[in-house]
Amino acid sequence: MADEKSNSTDQNQSSGKKALNSYAYYTSMGFQMIAVIGVFAFIGYKIDEGQASKTPLFTAFFSLAGVFISLYLVIRSVKKNKS
Repeated sequence: MADEKSNSTDQNQSSGKKALNSYAYYTSMGFQMIAVIGVFAFIGYKIDEGQASKTPLFTAFFSLAGVFISLYLVIRSVKKNKS
């Protein structure tokens, strides 16, 4: 009887750790997306600033490129994690 309780407690702790690891993994992916988009937007902003352009075309383009690259990285990472 005590053995059964010990096994169920171990399983609960194991599943709790697995859930926490999964939560941390996907949270870090969100921060990675923010960082990639932010870096690309900053690069575009600096190019626009150097060009002294009236419309921020480079900022828009690089921000959009950052979104696509970060989505690619997330999809690739999720596929790798499921395997």
